Amino acid sequence: MFGIPGKQAVTMTPAAIKQIARLMDKDGHQGLRIGVKKGGCAGMEYTMDYVDDVDPHDEVVEQDGARVMIAPMAQMFLFGTEIDYEVSLLESGFKFTNPNVEDACGCGESIKFKDVEEMTAERDAT
Repeated sequence: MFGIPGKQAVTMTPAAIKQIARLMDKDGHQGLRIGVKKGGCAGMEYTMDYVDDVDPHDEVVEQDGARVMIAPMAQMFLFGTEIDYEVSLLESGFKFTNPNVEDACGCGESIKFKDVEEMTAERDAT
């Protein structure tokens, strides 16, 4: 696991907590799994999937009735991320404020992470 003892891997805003809890209740899911995959013009994309069975290797974050699981491969890339849920006139969706992102494409769907060594050094400095 890529974390700091006593500190949650990710945090959720009240809007994200409300939306995640609503999605969990809707069909009886255990939570949402967050991950990253290769793709998009900047190199990586976030993924979100419903979880019915918790993987013992996932990092589980619970906050006020909302539960997210972080896939093992994504843990170091998501550490310190704040998850929000925004609703606007044209769209609604989850927004990630991630200190590990170095660059993003114009559409906001694709991201580029800092080098692993840089992320590790920043984590160790805190």
